[in-house]
Amino acid sequence: MNVHHLELFFYVARYGGIMPAVRNIPYGIQQPAISAQVAQLEEFLGVTLFQRRPFALTPPGERLYAFVQPFFSNLDKMAADLQGGQARQFRIGASTIVLRDHMPQLLTGVRKKFPGLKILLREGFPAQLENLLAGDEVDLVLTMIERKPAAGLQSLVLLELPLVLLVEKSSRFKTAEELWALDKIVEPLICLPGHETMTKNFQARLAELNVEWFPAIEASSADLVEGYVANGLGIGLSVNVPGKLLPKNVRALPLAGFPGAIVGALWRGKKTPLLDAFLDMARQRAKEMA
Repeated sequence: MNVHHLELFFYVARYGGIMPAVRNIPYGIQQPAISAQVAQLEEFLGVTLFQRRPFALTPPGERLYAFVQPFFSNLDKMAADLQGGQARQFRIGASTIVLRDHMPQLLTGVRKKFPGLKILLREGFPAQLENLLAGDEVDLVLTMIERKPAAGLQSLVLLELPLVLLVEKSSRFKTAEELWALDKIVEPLICLPGHETMTKNFQARLAELNVEWFPAIEASSADLVEGYVANGLGIGLSVNVPGKLLPKNVRALPLAGFPGAIVGALWRGKKTPLLDAFLDMARQRAKEMA
């Protein structure tokens, strides 16, 4: 059997499909090449190794994956052992604000301790980032997290940020309580998607107050929420980030009694020296912000 074909099959089986394999193979190879070479492996063996849609290993595919998995899964560990335990790559998933405003400082510190380290960055919503972590597509996630992480994940709380409503400076509302006193809130609500923790917690607290106010605009980042409020499109749900300046025509209304947004780190398995170093720097950055 062609060993390279076996390696490609390993990635396809491990990540649940050809396109996920393309994103995770540590060298450049495109979907058509993987498809063609895995098809050659199946032709050589005379069996179908997996169903394409939806993805599922066939019994022969499960047997082959069980055979090759121990070898290919341990290649990185063997490489690290031969290199004296020095990590060569670190994959980080984070929200837009973290990548833009905080990651450069963190990476500068990490690369001083680990020269030559290759950093791979992925951007996304918290739910998307957790999926990347669960699929072993990143080593660490920095984003808004739940107090209790999902099964199989380790967590570290870095900051708890209070929720606020963003309004135009010309808005007639001076407090959030003035909104809750209305029979019906007609101002559009701008927030992150409904499945995000911050939005879910906000809606849960509104339900406790017997207030109905559902999103009119779902934005993909806190920056977009601020921008839409600044352009007069509604009232935005955001967090009070220490030291962060709002647009000139926007002000914040505190949300007393609402649960804050927890910013933290998520990872799987045991911590490594590299992960420990990164978490230490993230803690220090959080202290500086607080």
